[in-house]
Amino acid sequence: MTQLPDGISGFAGNLADAAGAEIVPRFRTAIDIESKADESPVTIADREAEAAMRRLINERYPGHGIIGEEYGSENAEAEFVWVLDPVDGTRAFIAGKPIFGTLIALLQGGRPVLGVIDQPVLRERWIGIAGEQTTLNGAPVTTRDCPVLSDALLNSTSPDMFDAEALSRFQALSAECGSTQYGGDCYGYALLAGGHIDLVVETDLKPYDFCALIPVVEGAGGRMCDWRGEALSLDSAGDVIAAGDPALADAAADILSADY
Repeated sequence: MTQLPDGISGFAGNLADAAGAEIVPRFRTAIDIESKADESPVTIADREAEAAMRRLINERYPGHGIIGEEYGSENAEAEFVWVLDPVDGTRAFIAGKPIFGTLIALLQGGRPVLGVIDQPVLRERWIGIAGEQTTLNGAPVTTRDCPVLSDALLNSTSPDMFDAEALSRFQALSAECGSTQYGGDCYGYALLAGGHIDLVVETDLKPYDFCALIPVVEGAGGRMCDWRGEALSLDSAGDVIAAGDPALADAAADILSADY
């Protein structure tokens, strides 16, 4: 079992609470929407939620590092590093869809050892800790058995995230699956951890998009890797597979990494 600082799981919950306090009052309200350098949208909810979490971390664990989507990195060489995405799914948030989430990860030596997916509007919180069972609002959750692609429900946030080559590979995988659905951002991975979705495949993700997902998915019995079947890290290119049944990860990687 991973040795984490005492009370760290409860503290991660406090971080999620602080983020939610900034996000929920602004949900389905008229707020300004700005575009970042990569043309992705950002709102005051994203910025204030991350700022609130950073303040708490710096007060409680001043020696820890932080990597955040909105405010960059500080002390990123520390043994313990928090990786934060205050609103994963800003487009869904803007559209009034409660399928976005706050992602909170704690890395030890570069490895995700704690992950939180928090949907503050629905008050659903998944917590994964390395070596422990993933929970949803305190109750254990597990992925479902689905060893073959032909029975699998495949999910991805949007086909627009794929360039032409990646889309071709994704479509080849989709053709082998039982059904394919779009939409969800981090919520899709949470549903996978709960046994409702079998496979999530995405690309161009950043560490703050996937680090928190790994302990949640793997603690529920699933597996996460890149499109070649290799373990994810801070240096990964951002091509991600999440499989509820670990056998599906290799089957998906065989198709997604095949020579065409």
